Amino acid sequence: MVRLFGPLVGLFFAVALLWSFGNGAYVAITEPAAPTAEKLFHKHPKEVEFSFNGAFGKFDNQQLQRGFQVYKEVCSNCHSLKQVAFRNLADLGYSEPEVKAIAKQWATKAKTFDAKTGDAGERDNLPADHIPPVYYAGQGSPPDLSLITKARHEGSAYVYSLLTGYQDQPAELLKQFPDAKTPEGLHFNPYFANLNLAMPAPLTDGGVTYADGTKATVDQQAKDVAAFLTWTAEPKLDKRKQTGWAVLGFLLAATVLAYLAKKNVWANAH
Repeated sequence: MVRLFGPLVGLFFAVALLWSFGNGAYVAITEPAAPTAEKLFHKHPKEVEFSFNGAFGKFDNQQLQRGFQVYKEVCSNCHSLKQVAFRNLADLGYSEPEVKAIAKQWATKAKTFDAKTGDAGERDNLPADHIPPVYYAGQGSPPDLSLITKARHEGSAYVYSLLTGYQDQPAELLKQFPDAKTPEGLHFNPYFANLNLAMPAPLTDGGVTYADGTKATVDQQAKDVAAFLTWTAEPKLDKRKQTGWAVLGFLLAATVLAYLAKKNVWANAH
């Protein structure tokens, strides 16, 4: 009996330890996390209609040209677009002379390097060049926008919502989270992940003058540049949709033929 007492006590403590650990782990897993300002006040992107939405949607070149103008005149001061070559702009309906002029007049020039002398220099951009990156002197660099709509959930709607979502910090937020006041130099935007970002609202009504006469409201500019950045991330979107419908048609026809062949082969089986 005495010999059994020691092992039984050890077994008891082992079971108690395992139960305590398991119960603690269960509570840690199942107990909801404490609410944070980001969770309570962060907003899902707005619902917005684009011409390329849906299975039959396609890009509107006129809108893409307006979006490129917004990028060029507003966004390109800080954000790069280094995955796009100037010659790709021909897909938006720009002529060859227009593409050459856009490349030559671009504010950031192509960098050159003389291997013999070791001297660095600059030259005018050519249509074959990619849009040169922005060299930013501040702390950190704003993100390259080439693939931004692929890198963010609901990318097109996210870009539109972010650009139109600047607002004063809600009093309710500060009431619940007094320490969550937007820091000096940052700007409150409920569509940004942590609610505060360094970029001030970049768009203003009439900030650009559209060549086609479209009224350049903040909403219109945001929608146009969001469409343009969707094109930079997915320039073959239209062709991919066309190919998809062709493939579906082929599969449907092949299915019908396979069914008819099966009926013919097994017609006299019974």
